[in-house]
Amino acid sequence: MVLDSNILPKGLSLPALFLNVNAFDENCEMIANKAQGKTIRIATKSIRSVPVLQRILNSSSVFQGLLCYSPDEAVYLAEAGFDDIMIGYPCWNEQALTKIAKLNARGHQITCMVDAEEQVEYLHRISEKAEGFFYLCMDIDMSTKFGSLHFGVRRSPINSTREAVRLARKIKTYSGLKLHGVMGYEAQIAGVTDRMPANRIKNQVVSFLKERSINEIHTRRKQIVQALADEGIELSIVNGGGTGSMDSTAMDESVTEIAAGSGFYAPLLFDYYRDFRYKPALFYSLPVVRKPAPNIYTCTSGGFIASGPHGKDKMPQPVYPPGGKLLPFEGAGEVQTPIYYEDVSLSIGDPIIFRAAKAGEICERFQVIICVKDKRIVDRYSTYRGDGQCFL
Repeated sequence: MVLDSNILPKGLSLPALFLNVNAFDENCEMIANKAQGKTIRIATKSIRSVPVLQRILNSSSVFQGLLCYSPDEAVYLAEAGFDDIMIGYPCWNEQALTKIAKLNARGHQITCMVDAEEQVEYLHRISEKAEGFFYLCMDIDMSTKFGSLHFGVRRSPINSTREAVRLARKIKTYSGLKLHGVMGYEAQIAGVTDRMPANRIKNQVVSFLKERSINEIHTRRKQIVQALADEGIELSIVNGGGTGSMDSTAMDESVTEIAAGSGFYAPLLFDYYRDFRYKPALFYSLPVVRKPAPNIYTCTSGGFIASGPHGKDKMPQPVYPPGGKLLPFEGAGEVQTPIYYEDVSLSIGDPIIFRAAKAGEICERFQVIICVKDKRIVDRYSTYRGDGQCFL
């Protein structure tokens, strides 16, 4: 990571969110090179900016389609000109789903996620009422069990071929619904770090469980895809993985596309994966507004804590000037964040640059991403928030 004070132009109002375009474009290239003949669907929750999504899609033909997190978001992106949009989670929002059914009837392809009969029946009722149509993708549970240990996340209840076939048969009974995809997200591979500092034993255990889990994941996904083919269901999408599992997911012959999102920005958590490393690309800067004690510099705002189980790994970290540390009893605060420096002298008004723990979420706190290339501002990209959008 190359940072210095020249990355921030003089006179720029802070706080501000920055994209290192050189690092970002290199990440796009590295991710595209991992496709191994498959396409890559962009996970929008890790990006949350229309111009950034367009930049990724324009960087390589490997990038095709979007994986959204909200039905309202899917409608917004379709109206912005994107197509081949999949909603990665089941949703229960009649107003947005009605719009989606009508958009599909007019030629768009927005795919809804299902894993239960109640969801299928709900979408059927909306399709009839709206005189529309739904493309569906079935979410398959990819977690694994080691005795009483559940290794993975609590997502879909479908974890067997029999359950997948039963739901597929239900979908086939409705003329306004078409099952054309399955998703098997191996969260325990893609989303679990295995290089956390001071956690050597845990890292070894996680790495061992990951290796044991991969073969089972591939077998289960392949069996379900084959069983659906035997039912006469032609799948155009078999989605798997995430940035953290691209290498292993690309080896699964049943998969047609891989999801990727966080690796484009490469937030802090991506420093703690054993098998890959991308370049940090997204930063934010806060101004020093107080000097309450020697070696302590207090910044405006900064409490941008990432989602997930709370811990130090979910907190943002100061990265420039190097050597800064959050105070253990204050951390990153909603309205102010004190930083301790042992050998750095700062003045009120000076910037401190941070990285967020996770990708995407930080964009909810800023309206604009300042694009910096070769120490120059080359563009300004609006975030979802800057576009006046808030998706839940």
